[in-house]
Amino acid sequence: MFIDRARVFVSAGDGGDGMSSFRREKYVPNGGPSGGDGGKGADVILKADKNINTLVDFRYKRQFKAPAGENGQSGNKYGRGAEPMIIPVPLGTVVKEEATGKVFCDLTQDGQTFTIAKGGRGGRGNAHFHSSANRAPTFAEKGEPGEEHWLQLELKVLADVGLLGYPSVGKSSILRKVSAAQPEVAAYHFTTLTPVLGVVSLPGERSFVMADIPGLIEGASEGVGLGHNFLRHVERTNILIHVLDVSGMEGRDPKEDFDAINEELKKYSEKLSRKMQVVALNKIDLVQDEETIPNVRKYFEDKGYEVYCINALSGEGLPELMERAYYWVENYEPDPESTDDTVMYEAKPDVEFVITRGDDAAFYIKGDRIERLVAMTNLDDDQSLRRFQQIWRYMELDKKLREKGCKDGDEVVIGDQTFTFQD
Repeated sequence: MFIDRARVFVSAGDGGDGMSSFRREKYVPNGGPSGGDGGKGADVILKADKNINTLVDFRYKRQFKAPAGENGQSGNKYGRGAEPMIIPVPLGTVVKEEATGKVFCDLTQDGQTFTIAKGGRGGRGNAHFHSSANRAPTFAEKGEPGEEHWLQLELKVLADVGLLGYPSVGKSSILRKVSAAQPEVAAYHFTTLTPVLGVVSLPGERSFVMADIPGLIEGASEGVGLGHNFLRHVERTNILIHVLDVSGMEGRDPKEDFDAINEELKKYSEKLSRKMQVVALNKIDLVQDEETIPNVRKYFEDKGYEVYCINALSGEGLPELMERAYYWVENYEPDPESTDDTVMYEAKPDVEFVITRGDDAAFYIKGDRIERLVAMTNLDDDQSLRRFQQIWRYMELDKKLREKGCKDGDEVVIGDQTFTFQD
């Protein structure tokens, strides 16, 4: 089963909690704090694997939760960090943040990895908070929560050559003839519903990968028919073989079909419209008169295209077409004018926090630093709570809440904790 889209949830492991303990040995009645740090939570890592060619596994498992780090122990023993969770994905997988559509990564090389969610750092044990003013700290930090994301995975097939054309023009027949791939061939439109890859082998141990991509119709750039499901896969190919039915047996005009498809490519992406195209006039055995093929061939040659007349069923003309396709694959040069319109995700340092008023009249404070502080503070411990209040005052949160209109008794929400403001 070929699946080229998936929606998944990834959650990195939380850091282990720091330990609050004291050295207790014979003849050492007042030993100092000895709580160890918690271990780091596991990262979630995506890894491109050439042995996978579909996202079908994500149809049955959509949530990935990495293990947490171990808690710290007494005697200044650190908790063990968790091993990263590695999730294999096919080559050509684009990973997007579901909420914003921003692209995290584009995995195109075998073995390429990307850390999609970082595990939380371990909380510090109470030994870290020993000072001349506080010789017996009873508090320790909780582990930092791991990052989590809802993701959209999109697979764009990786092929050197793409077969372009309307449904039923013979693309699948060509691929079956020149490779070991076995796409379905039938006398109805949209026989091929998903991309099919085949390796074309030529004399001299030469080869390239060719894709039979689902047929395109007018309006595909707006999602009509197979729409974007088709166009997304065309983006990966280096050159295109534009297959046309020159026989006109189904009442189609190859010139009009060619122009219509290229118009759809242009509407979808200027980059696509500039890809190298070779024209293949198929079903030459069904042409009824002697003038059609020369006229159609001249029409495309006058436009600057290379034209090959073929019969996908008998194989006539295919060796010459495949040799030329290999030549262009070997001499492929990226379009210097093409620009990558992908918006790559960039992590920005959190230097501020934002205070907003919710519909429930509560005040919400958002910011990585303050949310992390709340998550890692043990609010049930008096010393830990006093430390939190000191940091609160240092960040001047009281002042900034008053500026936003916060009054005595109002609720203040930070992360998953709710506080009552007291002026």
